[in-house]
Amino acid sequence: MNDASVGFQCPECVAEGRRSVRQAKGPYGGKRSANPGLASKVLIGINALVWIAIMASGGFGSRLMDLLALRARGVCQVGDGLQAITERRCGAGGYWVSGVSDGAYWQLLTSMFTHVQPWHIGFNMLALWILGPQLEAVLGRVRYLVLYLLSGLAGSVAVYWLSAEYGATVGASGAIFGLLGGLLVVGLKVGGQVQGLMLWIGLNVVITFTVPNVSWQGHFGGLAGGALIAAILVFAPKERRTVLQTAGLAALALVLVAATVVRTLTLQ
Repeated sequence: MNDASVGFQCPECVAEGRRSVRQAKGPYGGKRSANPGLASKVLIGINALVWIAIMASGGFGSRLMDLLALRARGVCQVGDGLQAITERRCGAGGYWVSGVSDGAYWQLLTSMFTHVQPWHIGFNMLALWILGPQLEAVLGRVRYLVLYLLSGLAGSVAVYWLSAEYGATVGASGAIFGLLGGLLVVGLKVGGQVQGLMLWIGLNVVITFTVPNVSWQGHFGGLAGGALIAAILVFAPKERRTVLQTAGLAALALVLVAATVVRTLTLQ
């Protein structure tokens, strides 16, 4: 790994992606991308637009934030406080904030595009800017986006199972950790020097457990998800590669859906 301005680059991964530019397909079956930073720029733009909308509508007190943030259970907002009561008991004087177990399943995805603190979105988008283009160059745009979104979903499912039932979780960190896990797997596959990346992952693990209000559940769920997704993509045999990749990713998605359903049933 080479030191970049912030974070690390994998020269072997970049070289692998550059070799694929001269071919119709990349080394792992993805269609070559003439602009491997485009998908990351779009993701950054979506995150920025959501953040601006939340800030413009009240920040922490925004109804939009309540709609998009991940909660296991719904809560009743009365004035400036939250009460852990049922929707029926919330009454006319309260505002009901739905959780995933109440049917707000979209929160498993929308929460990964939701931020409130400027430093939170700033650090996440900087990491996305550094890591994303390297993976898009190697995997291709579609596979890169699948890795990003499915890693974020894995992080959200981990939060759904392991976090406080009435807490709210937001941020792209699960997906970002998925990129770290994915880049580590790709680096190992191409025989790269991954010590620098492992150091960066280790530093982020320390931050996860030392900085208050950081979701270790989302981070580790995303990291494991990203590593597994990348393994499915890069270790699939060349013969019938696309079929095997699709089957593996579909199986993982079904596992995440099943885990969500089971967790919902336990909260009923």
